[in-house]
Amino acid sequence: MKTIGIIGGVSWESTVEYYRILNDAVKEKLGGLHSAKCLMYSLEFQEISDLMQAGEWNTISVQMQKIASILKSGGADFLIICSNTLATPAPEIEKNIGIPVHSIAEATSKEILKMKLKKVGLLGTKYTMEGSYYKDTLQKHGIETVIPEREERSDINSIIFDELCLGILKESSRETFKNIINRLQSKGAEGIVLGCTEIPLLVKQENVSIPVFDTMAIHAISAVELALKEE
Repeated sequence: MKTIGIIGGVSWESTVEYYRILNDAVKEKLGGLHSAKCLMYSLEFQEISDLMQAGEWNTISVQMQKIASILKSGGADFLIICSNTLATPAPEIEKNIGIPVHSIAEATSKEILKMKLKKVGLLGTKYTMEGSYYKDTLQKHGIETVIPEREERSDINSIIFDELCLGILKESSRETFKNIINRLQSKGAEGIVLGCTEIPLLVKQENVSIPVFDTMAIHAISAVELALKEE
């Protein structure tokens, strides 16, 4: 079994779920007392949030490369970044640190392709919804992306940072997501990418009438498959 290097803490609320899913998946596949071999570096999220708001993405990339180097030195065979928003530095990590990063966007794209969907709605932080990294990855696989309107994006971003990252789950916020998803469906979305690892804490498949893609679960389970894959 390969050792998974985990860059977490963004936020720790979702990283807890990552850790649970990783270990549940290994137990399910191997049985007995088996669990995931992993190393974790948990970021101080307030510092990262401040840098994001200031647009200091290069500083974030440099910090994450240093963390990747620490995990590599500790014996990690590959990395997962427990965040959609912070997935952007992955190519720089692979290039400069020389350790593979298992992409959350690529893993999600493969699941969408399995269902043969061509157009999906993308929910996440404003950085994910308005940025190009995630949408470009989906487009590379022939998947068109539609995002919410500006005011809706602001509402989603506020719910993520002011509620979900603090462990606050509100029924009113779930209804907000459901209404936004319905509007994306009316624009032709055949499925919905929950492109923030906190959103699945609130929005489940049973809340929505079209397929939802839980990027956290998809990423964690596919990381276990990679860790158990024989060379």
